[in-house]
Amino acid sequence: MEISFLLTLVLLGLGGGFLSGLLGLGGAIFMIPLLLYIPPLLGMGHIDMKHVSAISMVQVLAASVSGLIVHHKNKLVSKSLLLYIGVFGAAGNLVGAVYSKHAKSEFLLAVFATLALISAVVMFVPKREQGENLKPDEIKYNKPLAAIISLAVGGFSGMVGAGGAFMFIPIMIYLLNIPTRITIGSMLGIVFMSAVMGTLGKITTGQVIWPYAIALVAGAVPGAQIGGRVSKRVNTKNLRYAIAVIIVITGLQMWRQALGGR
Repeated sequence: MEISFLLTLVLLGLGGGFLSGLLGLGGAIFMIPLLLYIPPLLGMGHIDMKHVSAISMVQVLAASVSGLIVHHKNKLVSKSLLLYIGVFGAAGNLVGAVYSKHAKSEFLLAVFATLALISAVVMFVPKREQGENLKPDEIKYNKPLAAIISLAVGGFSGMVGAGGAFMFIPIMIYLLNIPTRITIGSMLGIVFMSAVMGTLGKITTGQVIWPYAIALVAGAVPGAQIGGRVSKRVNTKNLRYAIAVIIVITGLQMWRQALGGR
């Protein structure tokens, strides 16, 4: 195994970790396309979607807990959201991760791309921010609805090796009407819970290539810390649009590959 390839993975993990902490995403929405496209572009070989989804899940686990520490210090994490969205999302993620062993790579690509594009379109819808001055544990939302949706989102996320933040964020902002900053602050805790179960599912089914996963984690942990500190200083509208643009680009490229494009 070439050292240059592992160093490339460390750098990819650093960039993905930074965006994870900045935008409240676990990082799979960035890491999956980066892992699929950058190594072949540099002439370092190809990792198929099934293994990419597995090592991406390990990276998501590391980046989410690192970024969560920063957002918790900023007092933007809601315990209620962790309970109702995090627990049910984690249960769904475990089921999806185990099932993914039997799914084809092309199918996983198509599922990921479709969910990404739907989420991105929603994020472009104008929204007037409400409750910006609320404390995380003062927010009110439909808890049964949140639990049901989280179970379904977690299942799809576990299949493709993601924590599900790119789907959870628009649902929380637009459907559950949770303030953007609290959504982003709490999301890494929700992603962490899902990633624990998703990683467990990937490990028990033998899908993780550990040297690759460790290299990604080495970059993701410090990257998420830096991104989390920067996030507090960025306008919430700009954060929402940044998330949407990244998801659109990723979704389109992955649909192109799922349909046989290069």
